[in-house]
Amino acid sequence: MGPLAGLKIVEFEGIGPGPLAGMLLADMGAEVTVIARKGGVALAKQLGGDVGLDILQRGKHRLVIDLKQPEGVALALDLLAGADALIEGNRPGVMERLGLGPEQCLARNPRLVYGRMTGWGQDGPLAQSAGHDLNYIALTGLLGMGGGRSDPQRPPATVAGDAIGALGLAFGIVSAVFEARNSGKGQVVDAAIVDMVAVLGSIAHFIHASGQIGGKRPSAFYDSPFYDLFQCADGEWISLAPLEPQFYAELVERLQLADVDPKAQYDLAQWPELKERLTALFRSQPREHWCALLEGSDVCFAPVLSPAEAAAHPHNVARQVFRTEPVIQANPAPRFSRTPGEIRRVGGEAPLLAGVAAERLERLRVAGVLA
Repeated sequence: MGPLAGLKIVEFEGIGPGPLAGMLLADMGAEVTVIARKGGVALAKQLGGDVGLDILQRGKHRLVIDLKQPEGVALALDLLAGADALIEGNRPGVMERLGLGPEQCLARNPRLVYGRMTGWGQDGPLAQSAGHDLNYIALTGLLGMGGGRSDPQRPPATVAGDAIGALGLAFGIVSAVFEARNSGKGQVVDAAIVDMVAVLGSIAHFIHASGQIGGKRPSAFYDSPFYDLFQCADGEWISLAPLEPQFYAELVERLQLADVDPKAQYDLAQWPELKERLTALFRSQPREHWCALLEGSDVCFAPVLSPAEAAAHPHNVARQVFRTEPVIQANPAPRFSRTPGEIRRVGGEAPLLAGVAAERLERLRVAGVLA
């Protein structure tokens, strides 16, 4: 059993960071029950396809409840009465209009932690505006730092914003549940992606304040020849990042660049010529050659892999980072020595329904309120 065994979560179906937060909690042993919409979520279908292959649903129970009917709202409130926390990712005001806002839910369960996942937050000028991952990280200043002194560079899809937001919501829920078990009082957790990206971007903001990124002078992170991606002869790519002098010196030695002085690593005048030289050098051999020469050393090297290649890489295989069935997906993390997380198969009726009379459930099913 994972470290969150016994924690009961009700997740209202959504897309992106809300379901990911629920998955993180379920991986750690929490009992997560998803209240799904009739017909599902349109964008989730477009992006994710078959719900049976949606890894964000792993380890969760799933109920389809028509929340447009009063009986559906009443059933949801009954489930929340036995829950520790709630996850919802609607625009501000939607849950209140359904009769499932914080006031109604906390009146029913004063210890409930009400987790709200949005991009812009519950208040502020943009609170009611639509947005997605790229917009949220743009507003925090992190995207503007991403290209150094040139154009901003787009990060991996939904990682820098949605995933950070999900982690923030999961952390907020666990923190608030811990506090509720001491105080006996629940509360609202307002997990805005812009807030979480900003706080988890503190390292980048610190480096920016020192002038190393996003400034007028060349940056080691974006302009140097030793922190970059390079294409190989076979069209594949590798990454290099030896920022520290001792790691850079090893790179120079392994590449047999006898005329390059490692002590001149931060001589900005030499950067353009050396970058051109390294670009040509790495294009002279396939990726496999550079992996054999540099991987596992202290030159701060890694090949740029596809998801399938990443799942098969010896390091990831040894650590069991991924599993490949039914699709490639990461195993639970972080690792716990005594109560490890796991991807569980859940079956049967959702445990939170155990306190609801069988006659009532049958009546709701016949009426189309519950599926």
